[in-house]
Amino acid sequence: MSEKKRLIGAISAGTTTVKFCVFRSQETKVIAEHEVKISSHCPQEGWIEQDPLEIINAVKTCIQKVVEQLGSESKKIIAVGVTNQRETTIVWDKLTGHAFYNAIVWSDIRTDSTVDIILSKVPDNNPHYFKQTCGLPISPYFSAFKLKWLLHYSKDIKSAVRHGRCLFGTVDTWIIWNLTGGVHDGIHITDVTNASRTFLMNINTLNWDPMLLHLFNINESVLPEIKSSSEYYGNIHESCPLSGVPITGIVGNQQAALIGHNCLKEGEAKNTYRSGCFLLYNTGYSKVFSSHGLVTTVAYKFGRQPPVYALEGSVAVAGAAIKWLKNNMGFIKDVHDTESLAKEVFNTGDVYFVPAFKGLYAPYWRKEARGIICGLTAFSTKHHIVRAALEAVCFQTRDILEAMHQDCGIPLNKLMTDGKLSQNTLLMQLQADISGVPVFRSQNEDMAPLGAAIVAAQAEGIEAWDLYQEGREVVPNDTFLPTSTGDERDARYTKWKMAVQRSLGWAVSKRKTMTEARYRLLGSIPGGLFLITSFALLLLSELTVGVPQV
Repeated sequence: MSEKKRLIGAISAGTTTVKFCVFRSQETKVIAEHEVKISSHCPQEGWIEQDPLEIINAVKTCIQKVVEQLGSESKKIIAVGVTNQRETTIVWDKLTGHAFYNAIVWSDIRTDSTVDIILSKVPDNNPHYFKQTCGLPISPYFSAFKLKWLLHYSKDIKSAVRHGRCLFGTVDTWIIWNLTGGVHDGIHITDVTNASRTFLMNINTLNWDPMLLHLFNINESVLPEIKSSSEYYGNIHESCPLSGVPITGIVGNQQAALIGHNCLKEGEAKNTYRSGCFLLYNTGYSKVFSSHGLVTTVAYKFGRQPPVYALEGSVAVAGAAIKWLKNNMGFIKDVHDTESLAKEVFNTGDVYFVPAFKGLYAPYWRKEARGIICGLTAFSTKHHIVRAALEAVCFQTRDILEAMHQDCGIPLNKLMTDGKLSQNTLLMQLQADISGVPVFRSQNEDMAPLGAAIVAAQAEGIEAWDLYQEGREVVPNDTFLPTSTGDERDARYTKWKMAVQRSLGWAVSKRKTMTEARYRLLGSIPGGLFLITSFALLLLSELTVGVPQV
């Protein structure tokens, strides 16, 4: 079989959709694909969950539909890669295959109290204390905090750990365990890119770190084995579509997009614009430990080759701010109207919107921040606010670019972009103007599946993409050049930083709120009932704070 006819499959399990795509080796065009939407549930404010069974069923459905599209051509699929939403945490029973709890999604912030517990154990409550070990700040964003929360509040999970039945994984681990057999000897693995987002992997050794496991009181027996991003892991089980096809690639979705954009050289970067924004900057074989609020992560590791690292800045709210304007405020009827509405005004009228609905991620890492709109006047309209929401995405991206420049000393000369929100042409022009960097938008909306296919093809024994060949086919781009002056963009950026400062310090913990309410109530109770009521309220608060609604 000639290389041109070889096919590579890519499972892409994102936050809102699951898809299966097929590529021809050395080509970037999808020849067959199917997509299924995934639902999310919000049982409490700040909590976001998904059904793990829905995720794996969607994967199998997508594969089956693509097999039907390809017909006999599907037999030419020689390998499958997996890319996935990162940090999302799943815990399940290895004997029954049933999840003990819904998947806790990466953006869920229920673990604020867990973060406070960990912070209390480190000198000066320093959120960056473990950066030299795992590359990450102490934040509810990462999987270890979600796992610790589950271990604390679920008796079933505690019991399963004691009896050696509990398995933990991010979405990649859950998918591969099920596809390779599940309860029938399914393979329990992850790769270095996903493991580097758990807060449990040592960024230097690429192994689970004993000190961090002790800190979180996590038994290593529940954790998957860490593999490279590109090697032979095992074959798809006979009970699943594409039975017998080897799985040879695993990579987190943002790292997959970096590879799909061909940002394989030190100093190259991409930004993916979706509900959040994720900007990765390739630092090559060197680990750069940021002193300006960025995280150090593994970009990829091809088999026995040394790992390649990246600096990453994550924006919690990007496209989610547009949905908020639609669903909560009624400013727009459809998210696609954003561009036309924003174009009806020439600027924001000095309005700034900081969409810190769940705190601020990089480079601030302030979980108590909350969203604000400031600079309003009697002449402000919804058009100004919509445009300010688009600019907020760009300003948050510039925050990260500024931090990367300070950490690496080399200014970025171009920014590769993809993601659904990147299809907003005004947003891309605003990004070029606010950052002062040329923006190259991929004409493929989602680059993660291509990255997963490339990683799968790099495995030993598979016909690989020639990644560095001159003239290799690349995805076409649309180019946006800066049109503003340096003084103009710097003046607006200064105002943005002022707005950010006003967003900080808003949130107070539920425990503190409960305590204040308790003392207000006790102040109105006659002395004879004071002691009994005080004890009852104390017991009630201890039982209810942070208890999951299963």
